[in-house]
Amino acid sequence: MPDSNAPKGREGGGRTRRPFTRSFWQSLIAILVGNALYYGVYRYLPPRAQHQLYQIDWGLAVDFWICVVCYQLIKLIRGA
Repeated sequence: MPDSNAPKGREGGGRTRRPFTRSFWQSLIAILVGNALYYGVYRYLPPRAQHQLYQIDWGLAVDFWICVVCYQLIKLIRGA
């Protein structure tokens, strides 16, 4: 006879894991919005801040920091 106090889900107890957490979705939204902003202003940036394909350059750094700022804004708005 099964234990009625055992947690539902997997056999043997324990909590089931959610496949995507809130931080994953916040990160994904920050990356998508950040890249949209970066490529929206891309043509107005100085040549050193424009990313070139298959190269590590200042354009990657600018894009990264825009995504970081977007992530922090999302966290601030969501109150997490």
